[in-house]
Amino acid sequence: TKHVIKNILWTTAKNFTVERGRQQIEELISIWDIHESWLHHSEFLEEEELKDSKRYHYRACWGIPTRRKPIPQATASVYFVIVISKLKPDTAPVEVFYRLESSRLIRRPEQCQFREKWLKDIIENKIACTERL
Repeated sequence: TKHVIKNILWTTAKNFTVERGRQQIEELISIWDIHESWLHHSEFLEEEELKDSKRYHYRACWGIPTRRKPIPQATASVYFVIVISKLKPDTAPVEVFYRLESSRLIRRPEQCQFREKWLKDIIENKIACTERL
């Protein structure tokens, strides 16, 4: 059986705003298959002007607070880039990429289903590293 990759309908370049970008990242995150115990916050980081595009950088920071530890021992970040091409018509949808803080691999939401295990691995590695120190 073929696995269906969930994605959202991204806004067009002409309708894009920094806040709309953040809202759409939240919309994407809401369809990811992640347990409700994970909490996150997302934020806009910066705008980058390139020759043929504008790039908008965002971060979603994840953790699992508990009653005993309301401030998580470690967090995991996912970095998003929303690209607006200067070569395509402004009616074209924006392009979206993301990567995990521990990786250089760049993923596209329409090509790769997000996995909760990636967040767990980052946090487990950070906690293990802290315990070794």
